Amino acid sequence: MKQYNIKGMSCAACSARVEKAVSKVSGVTSCSVNLLTNSMSVEGSAADSDIIKAVKNAGYGASSIKNKEKAEDTSTESPIRPMRTRFITSLVFLLILMYFSMGHMMWSFPLPKFYDGNHIAMGLTQLLLTVIIMVINQKFFISGYKSLIHGAPNMDTLVALGATAAFGYSTFALFAMTKAQVAGDMGLVEKYMMEFYFESAAMILTLITLGKMLEAYSKGKTTDALKGLMELAPKSANIIRDGKEVNVPVEEVVKGDIFIVRPGESIPVDGVVIDGHSAVNESSLTGESIPVDKEPDDKVSAATINQSGIITCKALRVGEDTALSKIIKMVSDASATKPHIARIADKVSGIFVPTVIAIAVVTIIVWLLIGKSAGFAIARGISVLVISCPCALGLATPVAIMVGNGKGARNGILFKNAAAIEETGKLKIVALDKTGTITEGKPVVTGIYPAKDITEEELLHIAGSLEYNSEHPLAGAVNQEIEKRKITISPVKNFSALPGNGLLGEIDGVIVMGGNYRFISEHTADKEELKNISDKVSNEGKTPLIFAKDNHYIGTIAVADIIKEDSHKAVSELKKMGIHVVMLTGDNEKTAAIIGKEAGVDEVIAGVLPDGKENVIRELMKKGRTAMVGDGINDAPALTRADTGIAIGAGTDIAIDAADVVLMKSRLTDVAASIRLSKSTLRNIHENLFWAFFYNTIGIPLAAGAFVGLGLTLNPMFGAAAMSLSSFCVVTNALRLNLADIYGKRKKTE
Repeated sequence: MKQYNIKGMSCAACSARVEKAVSKVSGVTSCSVNLLTNSMSVEGSAADSDIIKAVKNAGYGASSIKNKEKAEDTSTESPIRPMRTRFITSLVFLLILMYFSMGHMMWSFPLPKFYDGNHIAMGLTQLLLTVIIMVINQKFFISGYKSLIHGAPNMDTLVALGATAAFGYSTFALFAMTKAQVAGDMGLVEKYMMEFYFESAAMILTLITLGKMLEAYSKGKTTDALKGLMELAPKSANIIRDGKEVNVPVEEVVKGDIFIVRPGESIPVDGVVIDGHSAVNESSLTGESIPVDKEPDDKVSAATINQSGIITCKALRVGEDTALSKIIKMVSDASATKPHIARIADKVSGIFVPTVIAIAVVTIIVWLLIGKSAGFAIARGISVLVISCPCALGLATPVAIMVGNGKGARNGILFKNAAAIEETGKLKIVALDKTGTITEGKPVVTGIYPAKDITEEELLHIAGSLEYNSEHPLAGAVNQEIEKRKITISPVKNFSALPGNGLLGEIDGVIVMGGNYRFISEHTADKEELKNISDKVSNEGKTPLIFAKDNHYIGTIAVADIIKEDSHKAVSELKKMGIHVVMLTGDNEKTAAIIGKEAGVDEVIAGVLPDGKENVIRELMKKGRTAMVGDGINDAPALTRADTGIAIGAGTDIAIDAADVVLMKSRLTDVAASIRLSKSTLRNIHENLFWAFFYNTIGIPLAAGAFVGLGLTLNPMFGAAAMSLSSFCVVTNALRLNLADIYGKRKKTE
């Protein structure tokens, strides 16, 4: 996906125009323009030069950008500062203008004697002050008329036409007044004096500038999450070059470099610890505030903070390959794409401005035909132009997506695109992989059952001595238990591993063995006791490791892949949300049923081979919108097949690449949180779109004078104020998503 900066856009009509122009370029397969960030995402084989040319031909500017430049692209200071200057300067001259027009004429505020009875001087003063304000805000006229010439009128066109109409008619009235003055018709002079709309033209420009400034400030708030992530990126690294420690910019670090990180410093790139011990704060990536202990062979990530000892690391991933850079790309790409719901607003925005201009013209003609004065008719037409707001339509979706995505990023929930944010909240079925998702993914000792006259320590001593030499995954569970209890082990002579059976060896000249029931029962006479304990452990869904010494049964160690602490809670939350929860596993039905019951799932599908998960997901999708949650390479096809693929952050890169949503904290409870966040975001989009459509549906007829019979009319100045606030309201409503309760904490306390 290529990213571009777009310059000159002022409303949704602009983004629709650019999108339409670029989509026609040969080689472009998809194009998405984001009004919020003034950016464009393009997929396909088209050359940059062709894409940029298409944008320029549409009347806008374009330039290619890279991921590292996106921090500057989202900066809000540059557009806000000139807007603030324009607004303050305009306001000063507007207040002077209002003093001359409304202050003097309506409330008899005093003026220099020069103006006594000098109506033409009053009109000229108002004209000059209005011209000053129009020059200050010339951007609206340049952009508006330029877009009109290119056949793509935008919001600036509406503002420019409205201000021009008000200024033009007022200027006409001023010249007509001079003729009446020469003729000595003071009554007509007074009449023309009341036909001035100079203050309306100036007020329109000033209020729209205020609205744009507030909108830019609020839009800046929506990109805070993305800017915050970029600010985390370290700027330098202490690396070893030619046996000496040197400080270099992080861009110069290459894969394989050895770097040193002291307490309090940020880890510059992704790497692996080769020397030293420390506790690292990884909250910037995972959201977890508790530091993680690091020792040799442990991996570390860029932008995490070393909190204690000095560690020496080897660089594994640098530049855009680091975990932080990938997260930034996910957040940025999600903000640059559009959900399906945005297409409605895009279609409306594409024809909105021309339609509004047509309505304004028709409004003026109708009022003139039914006998109203030119001033009244033009005022209604101007009101239609300045109250219409395509920006509210254009911003309704992207601001909600940006804020929702930022909220997720701060909580370790990453949506890869806008469609994922939209679709996740519509899930009806969630399929959970067992190993590594519901369970810890690694076996541990869950029970020790020594035979009569044998202590646990004696059993563990024999078991540990044998398993120390084994490479079987279950041996690791026993060895971990030995280390935890600090039990010493003995060297084993004549050790041999018997595939499918167990282990055999000698300790101090005595034959010892460990393995499954069939193997051990063939070499001992204690078959009844051995069978009873073996069946007991197996019925609990655990694996019995049976041990014997000198052909006598000495005990059994139960090993199992235990479920995670939050699995039951996570499943319970999903079920309360009305979601059908399914567990997928390759285990036998007995073990799967026990794990499923402990986790509380609705349905267990056992004996599923790795390549069969996709078929299961395919069948589940026939019953409703389905999500697959997994972490392994074998989950990738199912993650891709599902309506929404959700990857556990601690999983493999392949699983993460295949998923639509990544849970960086590796917590199953974040599945429910991601669904809540998606629903909140989608609800916010609906609210924004409703407001945008409702505002224009009510505002335009009111401005046109449809309710004059009820005594309701709209002054152009109030229309401009309403237009300015409409976009601000949409953006502010989107910012409410920052308060969304995605973990259901409020419900607990009620």
